[in-house]
Amino acid sequence: MALPSFEDHPVPVRLKLAALWTSLMSCYIYGDYFGLYVPGKLQGVLNGDGPIGPTSQGTLVGASMLLAAPALMIALSLLLPVRACRIVTIILGIFYTLVMAATMTDAWWFYKAMGVIEMTISLITVGLAWRWPRVASTV
Repeated sequence: MALPSFEDHPVPVRLKLAALWTSLMSCYIYGDYFGLYVPGKLQGVLNGDGPIGPTSQGTLVGASMLLAAPALMIALSLLLPVRACRIVTIILGIFYTLVMAATMTDAWWFYKAMGVIEMTISLITVGLAWRWPRVASTV
């Protein structure tokens, strides 16, 4: 007896990018959440240790903007013109790969594991945008 075949439609690049940015944001959130379980972390937060230095309005705005860009890319992957989407995705994907590589050097193993996953997702995102299919010229 033959197994039934399944219908499978190609997924547009924009939807793939939005899904990858969503996955990346989920990993960021879980990594930060589990980071709260590191002994002394919550006490540090209570003592004014922020995500990028002593807690101040400026450092919290900076950290918020750092995480706002990937969150916005979920929607912008679907809304930006193709050229802009491609360029912004490549630039931000490389940037966030470098940020993660720089921030996980002395981290706990769970954070390093999440960092590797996050860097992989961001590099896949860059590769997908880099290889965005082009329309054949009809000259």
